[in-house]
Amino acid sequence: MNTLARKPTLLTVGRRLLSNRTLVRAETFSSMKKSDHLKEGPSLQDFLRGTPPENDLSFSVYIADRCKPIPYVSPESLLGQKRKVFLEVYGCQMNTNDTEIVWSILKAHEYQRTVNLKEADIVLMMTCAIREGAEDTVWNRLKHLRLLKRKREANAEKPLQIGVLGCMAERLKMQLVEREHSVDVVAGPDAYKDLPRLLSIGQKGQKAINVLLSLDETYADVVPVKLDRKSKTAFVSIMRGCDNMCSYCIVPFTRGKERSRPIASIREEVLQLENEGIREITLLGQNVNSYRDTSGGPLEDAAKEATLLAPGFRTVYKSKVGGLRFAELLVELAEAVPEVRIRFTSPHPKDFPKDVLETIAKYPNICNSLHLPAQSGNTEVLERMRRGYTREAYLNLVQDVRRIIPNVTLSSDFICGFCGETESEFTDTVSLIEQVGYHTAFLFAYSMREKTTAHRRYNDDVPEEVKQERLRRMIAAFRREAELLNSMFIDRTELVLIEGYSKRSRTDLAGRNDGNVKVIIPAGPIRADRTAGRKDLRPVGVGDYVAVRVVGSNSQILKAEPLYHTTIREFYAAR
Repeated sequence: MNTLARKPTLLTVGRRLLSNRTLVRAETFSSMKKSDHLKEGPSLQDFLRGTPPENDLSFSVYIADRCKPIPYVSPESLLGQKRKVFLEVYGCQMNTNDTEIVWSILKAHEYQRTVNLKEADIVLMMTCAIREGAEDTVWNRLKHLRLLKRKREANAEKPLQIGVLGCMAERLKMQLVEREHSVDVVAGPDAYKDLPRLLSIGQKGQKAINVLLSLDETYADVVPVKLDRKSKTAFVSIMRGCDNMCSYCIVPFTRGKERSRPIASIREEVLQLENEGIREITLLGQNVNSYRDTSGGPLEDAAKEATLLAPGFRTVYKSKVGGLRFAELLVELAEAVPEVRIRFTSPHPKDFPKDVLETIAKYPNICNSLHLPAQSGNTEVLERMRRGYTREAYLNLVQDVRRIIPNVTLSSDFICGFCGETESEFTDTVSLIEQVGYHTAFLFAYSMREKTTAHRRYNDDVPEEVKQERLRRMIAAFRREAELLNSMFIDRTELVLIEGYSKRSRTDLAGRNDGNVKVIIPAGPIRADRTAGRKDLRPVGVGDYVAVRVVGSNSQILKAEPLYHTTIREFYAAR
């Protein structure tokens, strides 16, 4: 027998690789020139991997690795060929913005979007990992998608690819495909540009994971594509990651180190959004007010940098040096788009130096609503949380905010039942809520997260029933104060940006005032401007600025009568 006949040909090896769910298709080899093989095709190592042991998941999962070269994928396989993508978003505003970045990348690679799950070729879930409940929601959803996927396979319908993106993908990594075999693609927050390649791998049967974190990826070169084209509000990510290392928080481990976009790229995106009719933007970052554009601007010494922290606040990391800071960014944007409202979230209380507060007070299009996440009202709990301030320092900041920004509205985050929290420590949290008074608050029972400092150092020793009872008390305290604060708007004239119809009635419109409180007004035409007569009327639509007089309130909304159409500059000039 001719022994040469037993040696596998290139095409034979290609077929073997395909049957083993590897990365490269056999037909790619035959369609390529010999020079192309040498130049950009699979290496000899690709053909020497051999046949994987049966049921060995490690051989059927591609995992991105900085220490290994990127496996070959033909350029044409990166294109979606009009495959339809169904996008689901869970969690914070950053996840909404990330999904818009993902959709921008996929759209550029000839994918199509669908809002009908039944016609989707791909389902991508943008996930949150900040609390156990958020992850449980995703796990339950994956069970439903698994059944849908199997039903399609049984009926010989078009296959369904399932991808898990974002913080949960970064936290759980390989566990996602080990526990839920229906998951084909896992991509962390810094791997969205790799999605076309990961989806290509997944389409061939192999699972694909890229959860590599970056020190410099900000997606500054990606223009997000809005998911809700009718909305007149938009999110703009100005920085990614977090350096604070609060002991309860998983974010530094799922989104990596802080890095900021250049001011020029942010300004360009905001101007483009204004041209598209956007009337309000929210600047996003895990610690949005620690923004630092180090691509330009004056360098400063470390001693001066240390004075930028508000009195009584400290960091667990080395102070940054040089660059343009958050106040400079706010000035740049406020002057570039004077008829666009500017909000931002989520800040840290330590990063509110006087120049930031004065900038907010100076420009009418920077909204007078601040998020001041306290997390606890007790100094000892704050120390265990590694928040970097005391109760007294936080209250001093609130006093400065209200002195510099009249009529400011405040919102906050609070956690009850953190490790070791006593009844008296929790009572301090309730008293802080009552003493400060918040128009909006995000209140949660503590959920232990793996990898965090709390997971290593402390015990989650507050019983669940105690956590829930404390949560109810926090909610009750917040609602009492919010109802009182909202009642103070009655008889005041407020500027409202109309966002659409009220959820309860098509005869009412809903919007938000400068303080980010929801306002309900009757639908119908109103005066064209402040000086117009009663017969000079114009209908009210989404994206209109309307002056209203508040006539009623509760803990969640204001009710008002519309007065006239206006603009930001006209409204505040008249006052």
